[in-house]
Amino acid sequence: MLKILIVDDEILERTALTKIINSSSKDVMVIGEAPNGRIAIEMAMEQRPDIIFMDIKMPGIDGVQAVKAIKKINPGIKFIMVSAFNTFEYAKEVMQQGVKEYILKPSRKQDILSALERVSGEILEECKQREEQQNLRENLDRAVSIAQKEWVSTVLVNQVQDITFDEWSQLLGLEITSGYIMVFSLQPSGMTELSSSEKMNWYLWLKDTLKSVVMKQEMMVGPLTDSQVPVLFLCKKAAEKVHFKTTAQGVIDGMSGFFRKQLYNGELRIGVGLPYNYAHELNKSYHEALMALQHLVKTPDRKYLFAVKQGSAELPTSSGVLEIEKKLLEAVRQGDVNQVLFIFESFATMLEDDKNIKGSLVKKSFDELFILISRMLHELGISYERIPAVEETEDIMTIFEKGKAHLLAVVHHVQVWRNDHAKGMLYKAKEYIETHYADSITLELVAEYVELSPYYFSKLFKDRFGMTFIDYLTEIRIKHAKAEMVDPGKSLKEICYSIGYKDPNYFSRVFKKHTGLSPTEFRKVTVS
Repeated sequence: MLKILIVDDEILERTALTKIINSSSKDVMVIGEAPNGRIAIEMAMEQRPDIIFMDIKMPGIDGVQAVKAIKKINPGIKFIMVSAFNTFEYAKEVMQQGVKEYILKPSRKQDILSALERVSGEILEECKQREEQQNLRENLDRAVSIAQKEWVSTVLVNQVQDITFDEWSQLLGLEITSGYIMVFSLQPSGMTELSSSEKMNWYLWLKDTLKSVVMKQEMMVGPLTDSQVPVLFLCKKAAEKVHFKTTAQGVIDGMSGFFRKQLYNGELRIGVGLPYNYAHELNKSYHEALMALQHLVKTPDRKYLFAVKQGSAELPTSSGVLEIEKKLLEAVRQGDVNQVLFIFESFATMLEDDKNIKGSLVKKSFDELFILISRMLHELGISYERIPAVEETEDIMTIFEKGKAHLLAVVHHVQVWRNDHAKGMLYKAKEYIETHYADSITLELVAEYVELSPYYFSKLFKDRFGMTFIDYLTEIRIKHAKAEMVDPGKSLKEICYSIGYKDPNYFSRVFKKHTGLSPTEFRKVTVS
């Protein structure tokens, strides 16, 4: 309902206008009348009308002066000027204020309603554009958030292949020179485990608070797994002269200060990995942040820990180990026993050939691998909490045998899940898409419905059905569009909206790309 204010020093004019407007449409309503410009300004401030019918010649503050004053208060108000004087000077003055409508006294009813209809249409169109822009911004923000979360996920399992720091620099409009990972963890204060709602509330708090704390770096917040959240920090060229520890320490201090004001049933712990100059090396930083968190368990008085370069204590084959881990994780995800055994044997042989490797270093490598496997299983939606008990004092062969047994147990678990649970979840997802194709459906929404992470849902869906989620959704929508085109009583615009598209032009492009014909051409061929 649009609110209208009538301003005129003649009471008969105000009464006549009010009667004409209130009896014309249910979408507009006169909310008040003002006899002069001063009262009009006051009423505009208090009642905030959408449209004002403003007489130009009034005693005291005239209509032109009142328009100027009201425009300063609320530039969105529209004006329809009313005057018995048909002179260019009056019209010129109000046109300079952005007023487009000008009607003469005595006014015909049709002139009044036509002017009102034009201005109302303009307001409704502006509202529609604002709503579309807001939806676009929200969708863009959501898409960017999802893309960033998924990219962080690929970093964690060392699958970064298709994007570099240079490309992120172009996307973000600044030069990125390096990046590092922090892992934030919420540890229970006592023996009581944290509930799912407590973890989620903390996750939402973490994301919001990081936005206010992080100023000199770009960041991407990863997914919540158990009680851990990895956060990727990208360092700008302008800040390269400042040691990364300085800015990281600022983030730690800020987050710790805000956390102390919360009433969470837990303690905040932060592990910080080292910075790296290439995107494909960020997995190392993630490993380091995880290991730093593990060391914090042994030092409960400390709340955070920076990773340090291991030097001679680091596995000499670290780059090879990371590559092996990447292949091994993918083989485990696929449930491929033969490939897992082959890769693991290669790993064992590589370490056996190095005479300097000690059991403690092998255990460290295995600890990192098992953490990655646990995170991957959680992302898939697989509940498997067992971790092999490996002691530093055990010989390398015993550690290998325990590791192999654990991997085989995990792979068997994944096979069962893929054959039963995952298959069921994916077909459940297909049914959901086929039922809700006409809604504003997204990959994230469907992934949440079947309780899988968007990243793995996307991968599993394509593996199982040979097409991406969006390709399948498009196929379903086009199939229904074809069926509806048989009915000549339905317009193409109506069909477009009924199958889930909001833009007829976009629908037409998608339809032609999918069928080779435009909707109009297809309908002609089908109906004839």
